[in-house]
Amino acid sequence: MAHHILEMPITEEKARSLKIGDTVTLEQTLFGIRDATLIHMFDKGRKVKFDLHGHAVIHTAPNVHRVPVSNEAPVGYKPFCIGTTTSMRMERFTHDLMDREGVRIIVGKGGMGPDTLAAFAEFGGAYLAIVGGAAALETTWIEQIVDIDMDDLHPESLWKFQIRNFGPLLVGMDSHGGSLYADLQKDVASRRDAVLKSIGAV
Repeated sequence: MAHHILEMPITEEKARSLKIGDTVTLEQTLFGIRDATLIHMFDKGRKVKFDLHGHAVIHTAPNVHRVPVSNEAPVGYKPFCIGTTTSMRMERFTHDLMDREGVRIIVGKGGMGPDTLAAFAEFGGAYLAIVGGAAALETTWIEQIVDIDMDDLHPESLWKFQIRNFGPLLVGMDSHGGSLYADLQKDVASRRDAVLKSIGAV
């Protein structure tokens, strides 16, 4: 296992160097995205103003405060609580997010499934896990909201965060077919079958 400090954006080669069990700290830029954002991008054909190639996205709909525009808040938003939402329901968008938009890294909670794993293998990417309940800590890693797109979907807008020392995060899925979530499911199924067999239920 290794620790990687990734200054975003990154190359395909760098994304493919990540292996499950490694840890990662992200630097510079992170984009916030969620269900409504993805639905408008891919189901409704909306184009985004940001270049996401090589970047990381986090599944979030942040709690922010409206403030006067200033050097510290260039688009009039200040981060208050930037939590992470469950990723699995956004599974169907991963391929297009990587193919059309060039995203390399997904940060989220709870893992994703086989379609995401296949997209990581095809394009070179990884899933970085955040433990649920860590929103207060995550927020300290975000220095500023530097820009925003699709603000009519607020809070499920497309957010551009300036970050510093965002992590360490655990590589839960990689581009080599590795998935801590799939491994866990297999282990649970094996243990369940053993228990059922021990009580004569199978």
